[in-house]
Parts: sequence; structure tokens; C-alpha cells
Amino acid sequence: MLAETQLAPIAVIGDVMVDRYITGSVSRISPEAPVPVLVHGAERIVPGGAANVAANAAALGAPVLLVGLVGEDEAASQLADALATYPGISLAHMVVDAKRPTITKTRVMSGRQQIVRIDAEVTRACDAAEEAALIGAAEAAIAKAGVVVLSDYAKGVLSDVVIAAAMAAAKARNVPVIVDPKRRTFEAYRGATLVTPNRRELAEATGLPDETDADAARAAEAAGRQFGGDVLVTRAEKGMTLWRQDGRVLHVPAEAREVFDVSGAGDTALAALAVSLAGGQSLEASVGIANAAAALAVAKLGTAVVTRAELRAALERTAAQIAPPGALVSREDACAVVAAWKAQGLRVVFTNGCFDLVHPGHVSLLEQSAAQGDRLVVALNTDASVRRLKGPSRPLQDEQARARVMGAMRCVDLVVLFDEETPLETIKALLPDVLVKGADYAPHEVVGADVVTANGGELVLVDLVAGKSTSSLVAKART
Repeated sequence: MLAETQLAPIAVIGDVMVDRYITGSVSRISPEAPVPVLVHGAERIVPGGAANVAANAAALGAPVLLVGLVGEDEAASQLADALATYPGISLAHMVVDAKRPTITKTRVMSGRQQIVRIDAEVTRACDAAEEAALIGAAEAAIAKAGVVVLSDYAKGVLSDVVIAAAMAAAKARNVPVIVDPKRRTFEAYRGATLVTPNRRELAEATGLPDETDADAARAAEAAGRQFGGDVLVTRAEKGMTLWRQDGRVLHVPAEAREVFDVSGAGDTALAALAVSLAGGQSLEASVGIANAAAALAVAKLGTAVVTRAELRAALERTAAQIAPPGALVSREDACAVVAAWKAQGLRVVFTNGCFDLVHPGHVSLLEQSAAQGDRLVVALNTDASVRRLKGPSRPLQDEQARARVMGAMRCVDLVVLFDEETPLETIKALLPDVLVKGADYAPHEVVGADVVTANGGELVLVDLVAGKSTSSLVAKART
């Protein structure tokens, strides 16, 4: 959630780095060797690796507890200074070891073109003392966190022992864990809620292709079996694919953006995902937010952060493009629109029904529903769903006609279809702030009420207009 609300702290644990950029201009080739001569212009230091995840999460408004390993050197001081520009980041859990230099990546740039990258790093496994210090720091951070992020760059911090300890600490507190992986396979991440490989990492871990959406879903399922959690595949120009353990699959297309630099875009998406989950969004809605954040990141030069204001503006534009008022949209697009509304601090209301022949009772339900918040989403049973519920003679109007009528109601902001017998999966995906049903239901009978209230939402039962129903209208018409 990106509205001005208090977010749960995010513990970011992993390989922190310094990203140094040396910029200048090239106009000639060296007489000493066939290499360009860069006329030095400027230098800048930005957080990299897990530190970049932390910076992005803080820029999106979340308090961050950063756990990593740095040396007693100038690079560590430079990293601390760079992170100090993000007041939401606590460095109290950082581990300092004089035996291990702070990882530094230096990129030499001419304009927007990278000429060379120089890595100064030690990637050996941590010794027992370093692991013990990291475990203690991770457990202390997780004790205060609402979401845990493991940012694994295979630089030695996230050893099997450290990962296992972090998973155990998170499980004890029922805190979700998101992992950005760098292992050949994902068994070491058992206990994670979600692992977020890119296409190359997924292919290496499973040996399966990722060309089509169906390919991505199959490979993600194979990866999920390795550690027992959900999988979000970041697929560059192909967007993102979310595969869940219950078999649900969500494909989110990439947003069209001019790409200047992909450095750190995965960190930005990871941070946005964690912040959204910390704010109470569903995983499906959070994927849409992460996708929008990644699109903003690749439009920037170098390792960069995306601010809350930038992301909110992007989500608002996306919502307007996807769905004008009353539009019928897919469940995936509904997730993106609802996420954008919540990012603006709007209160989202949800109700559902067949709405076969709209009558005054329906109008009353919709008006009372709309009065509970700022935006109203109406979920309609598909034709197949109506037939299963009402019999072969129903519906009287097909789903497109019913959606058109519903969308024309001035109090309805969005329409979505569901093919199941209940709207439970749609409610889980959208996680509305308010769920509305008629007062003829008891609270325990309302499908999805437990999901909404567990997420901090509210169930509202509204009065019905006596004697008004589609069934009675149908019966009267047949007499």
C-alpha cells in the first residue's frame, strides 16, 4: 500500500554493496592502446545490492532494518553516507568485519554508455564467527519486521546456515519471506513464501524454457516444488508471471517504457513488492505494483530508486488507461486498478451477484455499497457460474450484457467476472477494504468475509428492499 499509512518494518538481509559511477566524455582513442580516453567529469556513490533494495523500500515509505556485512574501510563509510539520505533505514543490525572488504562495483560511463565495470569483492563463504554475527543480527531484525527480504547476490552473506536461521526466525513469528535468488537450485530457500527468479535463474534452476506464458508457468511450478512456496518470475520485456502453490497463475505484461539501464531494476521491483505486502495488499496486487516500479527503474540511468510519489503517479496513469469508470476488466487488470486506488488512499468496496435483471433491490444494494467507500467493484457470476447456481434456464441476459448494464450504473466503478461458484478467489486477489452483502446473510455465511477482516477490512451487511428479486420477476413474467 502506498497511501500515507503506517507500514510494517521490512527486514532486508543480504549482500550489501557500494555502486560507484565515474562519468565523463570520450572523444578520442588512447595512443598507448586501442582503448577510449575518458575525460573525468564526476563521481557518485549509491547503495547497491541489498542496500539498493533497502533504499528503494525506504523511498517508498517503509521503515527498513538492513542486515549485511561490510568492512572497516572507506567504502563502508561511503555506503553509510549514501544510506543516510534515506532516514527510514536503520543500520543498527549491520555486521562489520575488518577481515572482509566492503563489496564495490565501479562503473565507468561515457554519457549513458557503460565502458567498463570494475568489481572489488571477496566472495568466500563467511567463517563461523561472521555467520554467528549475521544470524544474531538477522534474528533481531526479523523480531521487529512485518516482511523479510533475502537479497542473495552470491557474495557469501546468505550461506545455508544463515538462510536456515532466518527462515526459522520468520516462521516463528509468522512473517512472510521473499527471496531474490542466486542459487543454481532453490532447495536452500525452503520455508520462503515467495522466490523471485529472473528468466535466466529460472531456466538454470529447472532446465525448462521460458518463452511463452505457458512455459513460464510450467517452469515456475517446477521451481516451486524445490522449496515449497510461490514463484514470481521477472521476465524483462515479457512482464512477470506469478505461480502459486494452489495452482493459480497470473501473467502481468510489461509496461512500455524507454529502457536506459536495467541496473538495479530487480531490486526496485523486489522492494516495491515487499512494501506493498507490508501495507496489506494481496500478492496479486503487489505484483502489479512491482511491475510498475520496475518499469520506472529501467527508465533511469544506473542504480536508482523509485519514490513513492513517482510510483503513485504511474499507478494512477495505469488505472486510467486500463479502466475508465464502469469498465469490465479481467481479474488481473482489476488487481492493478485496485492497487492504484489503494495507492491513492481510496477505500475500495466490493460486492457481488448475478444481477440478471436489475431491479430496485439491486439498485439499493449498489447505492448502499458505494456509500461505504470511495470506489465500488462489482463481481458478476459468468454465464456458466449462473447456470450452475440457478439452473439451465438462467441467466436471462449473457455476461457481457449484464456487465454493460452494471457498468452503466453511476455508483459502479469497476466490473469483473468470476467463473467459480463463489467470488472467493477474486476477493483474495483484490483484498477490498469493505465487503458488502445483503442483511439476509449471517456474517459467518458471507464468502470471503474472513479473508477481508483478516486483512484489516470490514464486512457490512445492508438492508434489502422487500419483495424484490429476479426470480420473482421471472415467475411473474411467466404467468
